[in-house]
Amino acid sequence: MSNTEKTTVSPIHFVDQDLYEIRNKIHPRSVSGVFAYARILMVVLTQLLFYGLPWLSWNGRQAVLFDLVTRKFYIFNLVLWPQDIIYLTLLLILSALALFLFTAIAGRLFCGYACPQTVYTEIFLWVERRVEGDRLARMKLDDEKWPWSFKKLRLKICKHFIWLSIAVWTGFTFVGYFTPIVELWRHFIQFDLGVWPTFWLCFYSFATWGNAGFLREQVCKYMCPYARFQSVMVDKDTFVVTYDSHRGEPRGGRSKSVDHKASGLGDCVDCSICVQVCPTGIDIRNGMQYMCIGCGACVDACNQVMDKVEYPKGLIRYTTQRAIEEKLDSSAVRKYLFRPRILIYSGIMAILITAFVTSLVIRNPLRFDVMRDRGALAREVNGDQVENIYRIQVMNSSESPMKLELAINGLEHPEIYDSQNQRIEQIEVPASANMMLPVKVRISEDSLHKGPNPVVFVMQGHEISAKGVMIPRKKEEKSTFIMLD
Repeated sequence: MSNTEKTTVSPIHFVDQDLYEIRNKIHPRSVSGVFAYARILMVVLTQLLFYGLPWLSWNGRQAVLFDLVTRKFYIFNLVLWPQDIIYLTLLLILSALALFLFTAIAGRLFCGYACPQTVYTEIFLWVERRVEGDRLARMKLDDEKWPWSFKKLRLKICKHFIWLSIAVWTGFTFVGYFTPIVELWRHFIQFDLGVWPTFWLCFYSFATWGNAGFLREQVCKYMCPYARFQSVMVDKDTFVVTYDSHRGEPRGGRSKSVDHKASGLGDCVDCSICVQVCPTGIDIRNGMQYMCIGCGACVDACNQVMDKVEYPKGLIRYTTQRAIEEKLDSSAVRKYLFRPRILIYSGIMAILITAFVTSLVIRNPLRFDVMRDRGALAREVNGDQVENIYRIQVMNSSESPMKLELAINGLEHPEIYDSQNQRIEQIEVPASANMMLPVKVRISEDSLHKGPNPVVFVMQGHEISAKGVMIPRKKEEKSTFIMLD
C-alpha cells in the first residue's frame, strides 16, 4: 500500500444496554381444572384459618394470641412463656424439615398453593378479573395508548378500593394475633388505635396491597430466597411440572384433519396458552426454571387444549425428570418415591414430632426458681438461729389456679417466713400468673455444719381445674443454705 493511500476507519457505534430487564406486566389468563380448583380450595382454607382464628374464644379469652406485653403466648389450651422457647425452636426446625421433605417429593408445592404471596395474588387477580374483565380487556385497559376516560378511572378506583379493603382487613387481622382482637376492633371503629397497632396495621396493609397488587411475580422471581436454593433440594425423582419434549416436539400449528405425526410434528400445537396462564410469565416448554412456582395452571390449560384437538392429556404434567428420560409409567415412577433423602427427612421429622408431643404431654405447668439474696448471705437472729433470705419466683403456666405448700429438704425443722415475718403455710398462685415471693429461712445454729449446705426447695400442691378436679403438682429446686463461721 502506497504512502498516499489513506486508511478508512469505520465509525464507532455506541449501543445503550439496560442492566436490568424492563418489566412487562403479566396478565394471567383464567383457567379451570383440577389444579385450579385445588388452588381455590387452599385459598379458602388458608384464609378461613387466618381470618377466623383470632375470633375464636377459649377459656374466656382469645384462642390464639401472642401477647407481647405480658410475654405470654396462648395457643388454645396451651400457655407458653419466654422460658418455653424450646417449643418455638422445635416448631421452626419441623417447619424447615417439612419444607425440605415436600420439596424433595413434589417441588414448590408450598409456593404454588399455600404461600401468602400466591394466595393474596390469587385473591387480587380474582377481584381484577371481576372488575376489569378478562385477559384481553385488562391488557387493553393497562395499555398506555388507551387514554384515560371516566370508565377507565371508575374501574381503576373500584379495583383499588376493593384491594385496599382486603389489605386493611388483612393487616387488622395480623395485628389481632398480637393484641386482643375484640379490644382492637373497638378501638379501630372509634379511631382510637395506639401508635404501634396503627403502624403495624398500616405496614402490613401496605405490604399486602403492594406485593399482591403490583409486585406479584417479582416477589417470587427476585425477592424470595426459596426460589434460589430449591434446585439443591430437587433431584431426578422429584415430581415437578414438566413439559414432555419427547412427545411435544417439534411443535407447530396444524389442521385438525391432518395426521400431525405423519407430518413430522409433535403433540404441541404451539398455542402458547400455557404461557398465558402462568402467573410468573415463564414458558414451561423451555425446561425447568427457578421462576416456576409449581401451581399447575399450565397443566390445566394444556389438558384443555389436548381435549379440543383430541390428543392424550399429560403433555404438561406433574412427573419426574427420570420418568421423561426413561419414559416410565406411573407405577414405575412411584418406586423411586421412597429414596434415602425422603426416608431421612421423614425419620428425623418423626423423632422430633414424637419428642415435641411427648414434652407437651408431660409438661409441668408449675415452675419456680430459687435465688439466694446476695446482699445478705446469712445473719444471726433470735440469739441461736441463722437466717438466709431467698427470692422465689413461682410460675403457673396453666389456666387454673394452684394452691401450693413450700418445704425444704436437707434442713432440720426449718422455719419459713415471708417478708412480713409471717409463717408461710400455703401459697396461692392465680391462673397464668408469675409471682415473686421473698422468703426467710431460719434454722438452729447447731443443726448443720459451717459454710454452705446443699438444700432442696420443694413446691407441691394441687392445680384446681375448671371442673373442680384436683391435679397434683410438684416441683423441686436445688439451692444452698449458708451457716455462719
